[in-house]
Amino acid sequence: MRNKARESNAGIALSLEDIVDRLGGTLRGPGKVLIKRVASLKNAGEGDISFLSNLRYRAVLKQSRASAVILSSDTPIVTTLPTVLCENPYLYFAEVAILLAPKVALSPGRHATATVEDDARVSPLARIDAGAYVGRRTKIAAGVIVGPGCKLGDDVSIGKGTRLHANVTIYEKCSIGQRGIVHSGAVIGADGFGLAQKDGRWLKIPQTGRVVIGDDVEIGANTAIDRGALDDTIIEDGVKLDNLIQVGHNVRIGAHTAIAGCVGIAGSAIIGRHCTIGGGAVVLGHIEIADKVHISAATLITKSIRSSGTYTGAFPFDEHGRWGRTAVAIKNLAEISVRVRELEKSASTSAVRSVDAATGTGRKGK
Repeated sequence: MRNKARESNAGIALSLEDIVDRLGGTLRGPGKVLIKRVASLKNAGEGDISFLSNLRYRAVLKQSRASAVILSSDTPIVTTLPTVLCENPYLYFAEVAILLAPKVALSPGRHATATVEDDARVSPLARIDAGAYVGRRTKIAAGVIVGPGCKLGDDVSIGKGTRLHANVTIYEKCSIGQRGIVHSGAVIGADGFGLAQKDGRWLKIPQTGRVVIGDDVEIGANTAIDRGALDDTIIEDGVKLDNLIQVGHNVRIGAHTAIAGCVGIAGSAIIGRHCTIGGGAVVLGHIEIADKVHISAATLITKSIRSSGTYTGAFPFDEHGRWGRTAVAIKNLAEISVRVRELEKSASTSAVRSVDAATGTGRKGK
């Protein structure tokens, strides 16, 4: 394998032949072209690589100033640019972006303004930034970065290579596996919404479970994951959570599921593996979703889904007056359905009588 990578302002720079050596694919054109960044076809310039996965954008490709482009192996050659042919251009583009991404510099140590309790176990190969707090008996493994202003409660566990960006809060007894990424403002382990009524007033139920997060999990900015009421809230390996997601207590999210922003998941819901949930969707509590289920944006899931597939329940927008009339019609569907059946029954009866009259087969006169 060639090793001609060198540093650039955006990270590293690789020749096309280096990229193909590492990721596979078929190279057409000069392999010495140096690639420094990934970019869209429209905005790409010298040193950029882009991709085309839909032939509808061929016109954009013809106008592109990219240094190279990634195309599907079965795509007709529609450009004179240096080209990498592969099975999945979008995936290949993502892998190139990872290759070129600047690496996070880890300088182990503890900032003078950080507070680490005496009985915390912090690897000398971890970094604790300014204003962070690490609680009693908390374990932080090698390669962990605890960003500025993070608050880690007692008995927390953070696995190797995990990065906590600024102002992440992790409550007591919660754990995160290896190579995780937690973005700023995320809160892990706050109390679940457990309440009972007594004499017309709300009684708070102690939330004694934990949040247990697996390896290679990414959690978006300002996402909240509640601790379990009795058992644990569990996020399995490889789960990807976008920004502003609410995960209720005792939820379980299966491995390699991806959930877009502003999704709400109520308590005790179980979501399978390799699922996707679109932005703004809502999953009610105490239901189960099978593996490989794909839920469209803004869909409300009110009952369990037992089979894999795509499920959509979004009501399309319209001009307000027309939307109102459509909503009224939907509201009255049950009544309309009954009336239609009555009309069909009446029309059927009338048709029989007309045939009887025409053929003389009616009961009258027999």
